[in-house]
Amino acid sequence: MAMEHVFKQAPRWLFICGRCKKRLPPNDRLFRSISTSGLRHAEISDQDTLTPRQAQDAISEAASLQKTTDQDTLPSTASRPSSREDPTAQNVASFRGSMATTLRQQQNRSPTARAGNTAIESLFAESKRSQFTPNAIASSSLADTPLLEVHHLHVYSTKHNTHITLTKPDRHPIMSVSAGTIGFRKAARGTYDAAYQLGAYVMGRIQQQGLLTQIKNLEVVLRDFGPGREAVTKILLGSEGRNLRGRVIRVCDATRLKFGGTRSKKPRRLG
Repeated sequence: MAMEHVFKQAPRWLFICGRCKKRLPPNDRLFRSISTSGLRHAEISDQDTLTPRQAQDAISEAASLQKTTDQDTLPSTASRPSSREDPTAQNVASFRGSMATTLRQQQNRSPTARAGNTAIESLFAESKRSQFTPNAIASSSLADTPLLEVHHLHVYSTKHNTHITLTKPDRHPIMSVSAGTIGFRKAARGTYDAAYQLGAYVMGRIQQQGLLTQIKNLEVVLRDFGPGREAVTKILLGSEGRNLRGRVIRVCDATRLKFGGTRSKKPRRLG
């Protein structure tokens, strides 16, 4: 009786949700699904009139079509939020449901994707069982990699003198000489010629003491920007350093940089 009363009052109107209305064909008289939330009116053309019996048949047919359509294309009703919930929560729940449905469809279509997912899951399970930590991984990788025994050739070049020190891999010095060691005095120690002769002296002494058999890898450490920096570089690249040049694996700069600190000396002004 309630249905008959509704259709007697407004026989040309039916209730349908907005989402289902968008899925209807343009000239379709029968709607495909009916929802109780967010009801809207769908107008029927003037020449169409439905009796209460026809309306009940249409509603039952639409309900059955809705069940089949939801099972094929839409996520489950348990994952669908109600209209009373927060809109943000509705969006999150609908996004999760659509993503889950998409993943299930892709897994059903692609056996390779299923195999890849299974491999990833097994890898995660194995990592959980082994309980790896970053320190453990680092220690295992370092343990597998052999450490190189690297000798160091330190070149400390100032505008007043040049110091060259050869050290073992444990940083203990083998030899340490400067321009004053080979006979230069006072201002002559800061010249380019003094640094060049000092570099040649160090290369000859390394060969005389038989240190080439011990030095497998060499790191050259340059410090400051005096004339001896370029002089020792030319020695290594020249004929004097041909026996040691092939053992150099790294060249680095160890010049000190001051951030703030004490006040510097005033610059010297000549004339």
